[in-house]
Formats: sequence, structure tokens, C-alpha cells
Amino acid sequence: MKKTLVIGASEKPERYSYKAIKALRQHNHEVVALAPRIGKVEDVTFETEAKEFSDIDTVTLYVGPQNQDGYMDYIERLKPRRVIFNPGTENQKFKERLDKVGIESEIACTLVLLSIGQY
Repeated sequence: MKKTLVIGASEKPERYSYKAIKALRQHNHEVVALAPRIGKVEDVTFETEAKEFSDIDTVTLYVGPQNQDGYMDYIERLKPRRVIFNPGTENQKFKERLDKVGIESEIACTLVLLSIGQY
């Protein structure tokens, strides 16, 4: 299974990051999460500072482009296989930067990818 970092995690059930964590866990993916506030969804406790996680396969973004600059260097250091820009997080500048360093990126929806078996 793919170890996934959810950036922009929330404990609010109406938020897509919350739904994504639940769906990822239901599909038996290991999940770590980064959020502005301490929180927890299922067995996933949120980190509030950029921790140097190891073996991250996928980073799935739930923060808008205006709040992504602080994550660019961090994500590059983690060297994930891919970054998913969920709806509302699309950022062409960031996508091009990832492409230059060899990190796959896609504009997609984590929930849809999981539901159709394409995650």
C-alpha cells in the first residue's frame, strides 16, 4: 500500500481532506497528516510542523495555491513519487517545479482515484 501524506488535514467531516483520510485508511493505505491545528481522524494524528517523514509515496494537497509556497521545499525534500493537486489546489508554477526535479504530479481527486481503483 502507498504511504500518503495529507497536507491540509481537518477533523471536520464536511472537509475533503477528512473524507480522503477516511477513504485512504479504508483502502489500507498508511496515512500521515499535516495540519495547522492538532487533530485526529481515525488512527491518524495530525502533525502541526513539517516533519521529515520517510518513504512517502504520495502527497495529496488540500491547501490552496496561495498557501502552498511554504510547502514547496518541504515536499521536494521528502522526494515523494507523486503529488496530487486536488480540486481547488491546482498550481501550475508548483507543478512545473515538481516536474523539473522528477516528482510526478497530477491534477486529480484522491477520492475519485480511490473509488475507481486508480490510486
